[in-house]
Amino acid sequence: MPHTEPNPALISAIEEVQQRVLWLSTLMIHHANHVRPNLDGIKVGGHQASSASMVTMLTTLYLCYLQPGDRVSIKPHASPAYHALQYLLGRLDTRYLTQLRAFGGLQAYPSRTKDPDAPDFSTGSVGLGVVAPAFAALSAHYIEAHFGKPATQRFVALVGDAELDEGNVWEAVIDPALDQLDNLLWIVDLNRQSLDRVVPGIRAAHLKRLFAESGWWVLEAKYGRRLQALFAQPGGEALRARIDEMSNEEYQALIRLNGRDLRPRLINNDERLARLLAQVPDDELPATLANLGGHDVGELLATLAAADAEPRRPTIIFAYTIKGWGLPIAGNPLNHSMLLSPEQIEALREQFAIPPGHEWDRLPEDSPGGKLCAEAARRLYGVATPPLSPPAIPLPDEITVPTGGTVSTQDTFGRFMVRLADIAGLRERIVTASPDVSVSTNLAGWINKTGVFARREEPDFETEAYRMLRWRRWPGGQHIELGISEMNLFMLLGMFGIVGDLIGEPLIPIGTVYDPFVCRGLDAFIYGLYSGARFIVVGTPSGITLSPEGGAHQSSVTASLGMELPQLASFEPCFALETAWLLHEALRLCLDPNGSASYLRLSTRPIDQSLLQPALDRFGTAELRRQVLRGGYRLIDRTDYRDQARSPLIHIVTSGVLVPEAVSAAHYLQREGVAVNVINLTSARRVYEHWRHGDDLSWLFLPDERKAPIVTVHDAASHALAWLGSVFGVPLRVHGVDRFGQSGSRDDLYRAFSLDPMSIVESGFDLVDNVYGG
Repeated sequence: MPHTEPNPALISAIEEVQQRVLWLSTLMIHHANHVRPNLDGIKVGGHQASSASMVTMLTTLYLCYLQPGDRVSIKPHASPAYHALQYLLGRLDTRYLTQLRAFGGLQAYPSRTKDPDAPDFSTGSVGLGVVAPAFAALSAHYIEAHFGKPATQRFVALVGDAELDEGNVWEAVIDPALDQLDNLLWIVDLNRQSLDRVVPGIRAAHLKRLFAESGWWVLEAKYGRRLQALFAQPGGEALRARIDEMSNEEYQALIRLNGRDLRPRLINNDERLARLLAQVPDDELPATLANLGGHDVGELLATLAAADAEPRRPTIIFAYTIKGWGLPIAGNPLNHSMLLSPEQIEALREQFAIPPGHEWDRLPEDSPGGKLCAEAARRLYGVATPPLSPPAIPLPDEITVPTGGTVSTQDTFGRFMVRLADIAGLRERIVTASPDVSVSTNLAGWINKTGVFARREEPDFETEAYRMLRWRRWPGGQHIELGISEMNLFMLLGMFGIVGDLIGEPLIPIGTVYDPFVCRGLDAFIYGLYSGARFIVVGTPSGITLSPEGGAHQSSVTASLGMELPQLASFEPCFALETAWLLHEALRLCLDPNGSASYLRLSTRPIDQSLLQPALDRFGTAELRRQVLRGGYRLIDRTDYRDQARSPLIHIVTSGVLVPEAVSAAHYLQREGVAVNVINLTSARRVYEHWRHGDDLSWLFLPDERKAPIVTVHDAASHALAWLGSVFGVPLRVHGVDRFGQSGSRDDLYRAFSLDPMSIVESGFDLVDNVYGG
């Protein structure tokens, strides 16, 4: 039925469905707030007005536009309308309608991992659900170029107009990586209201110009057919000018008046308007003035058809609507969180002619709307398709990199990526991305081997014979370079990380970002994790170890984020061998359907790899690898020094680049008669999770050593490792970064933050004095 000519019978059937969607979505929220027992006594909430403004667009889109495989992002506050429509399409059991915002029921906002009628995209964090389909649309073109799967799917976002205030939307709109996405459609619910007020000026013309200048096809569904018919009559231009020029506040106030009071205020002493509107009875005048394109099925059908007539670029439709449309709270400036009273709900039931006891019914199967729902359900969901069977992606047991000499973890990452480019079957599934920091995060070798993704081959005008980076742009490229936008990076990683579910061709997205700027993209980072995406992000360089760059480029809280974000494996290696093993583990987690995303916190500081040799000698390669993947190991064991069996004991626990300082401090303390274990945490998060689930951490802290005090050393906020003191209830001294840094040499900064060996030694002696009595 897509693009069916909007005949009166079709429009009438759609209107029948939209009225039932309006009723059910409103009733779902009412039941959650006024009928279902509320033992907490806390407002449940919901957005009856925000759902109402979307019902025409949702209903028209699903019944007459979408094709199988199209993916839609639902405006967060329209969640009840989405669920009501899915119920009418037969994809939701009746029992869920009374479980909106209940535990195990329908989520407050659409969730692809938690809702039973799983939407294509999770939404809720304003603005992110707008951009998600854009990067999903990009992934479809990427997969078409690399695996020959035609990019026939369309990606649609239903957008609240206030969401266009979000900066991440404009970061995406202007990014060249998203140019010419001919499979992307945004539909803006232009209801002119935000949470607290009628927006004084929606700047619609300005917004349209910005999108047009960014290469978008811009359409609008501004006025319905009833108003358009009046505009076409003598005096019609005056009516149009009167409506166009009035403020949002005046318009919202006028449509809430009765016809008798509305008429003189609308005419405003204009004889042309008086003559034109004389044909409209008072009881029809408010509805006529409120006849906007976003609630006119015929106008929406025509506008959607126009959107597909320009298939060469992304398209945006500005659909003018009324917040609370069809409800007694329509246009009320405070209706965002307003709930209909029980009396209003009863009046609405009578208005919609729904018999008592049949409030939750679907439409009759033999009604025009019921038949249309059945046809749409067969078209969109009726073809039985086997579960997606992703191709087997081989992962070698080991991916080797050089591990000798003096090398940084960031450099090892770059060498690891070059090795991946040589592994057939695996390399094809890898796509890398970076917000304009590819060279400085060591992706140059990978890019030189694979090139940069572009829809068509582009000329390279650089002619130097030797270049660090050969920036070949072609359809087979496997790197996507973004502008300086960490939000875009994490949105890309998140959407490319669920593309196996959306399109059926899994990818392994790997992104690099300056570690301090992980926080810039944190909202999108969380969004990707919440959506169930599997990807790898490398934050580098990290900490005050990036000393000359100054405090603005030194990260401290990112280690804690790695500990705390759900659905994330977090690693912080020191040595090249650890880095290779942990990157291999991150790849495994991406390939595992029950896996997770991974975050590696790396550094540019060169580390003497011989410091790892005692542990290698003690454990052997296989056992050391097992412990590295488990989260940590004893880099220095007190038994390495045979003459210290009766010496006072302390544990120095470290992670990442401060291992050399910890080792140096341990050697000093041992020379002074203090026994020391140096415990290197390659994943403080995994060790914490072991402990949280009942593991006694005996591979790190032997049973007879659990009363020994602990010194933690970390180029990050000190509390990231401070929890170790509570494991056995022992005295603890923490060394970390708890204030902003500044420019300087690394040694100067280490001394300033008490991360140098002698500061660690002093804490060790202090603990010995306090615990062992000197």
